[in-house]
Amino acid sequence: MLVRKEFRGSSWRMADAFWRQFEPLLPRYSVSSRGGRPRAKLRQVMDGIFYVLRTGCQWKALPREFGSGSTVHRYFQEWTEQGVFGKAWQRMLKRYDQRRGIGWNWQSVDGSMTKAPLGGEKNRQKPYRSR
Repeated sequence: MLVRKEFRGSSWRMADAFWRQFEPLLPRYSVSSRGGRPRAKLRQVMDGIFYVLRTGCQWKALPREFGSGSTVHRYFQEWTEQGVFGKAWQRMLKRYDQRRGIGWNWQSVDGSMTKAPLGGEKNRQKPYRSR
């Protein structure tokens, strides 16, 4: 017997408090006068986006309870283009700074430099130059 894992109530769902902060940043969609299929539930779509971002799964592998992978991906692309996630990041960062404080005068960047695995020798012939 195949048991399907349910994601309700787990860490894959965003908290209500987070959704209340995020929802006003989303574009308003009006109902089409020509009819057609109703829009997807935006909270469900957002849960699906977070599921993909957290797990790294492909959009087409998204569990059906979040909606169609294609639909969720289409919303993700639209919202990214409209800057929704950038605005959310700014809002949440500001909120965190007010509550906990961010040490703006102390920041660091981490990085590393290593030789490329197949980098070749120092004085090798350049492939873009004529022989």
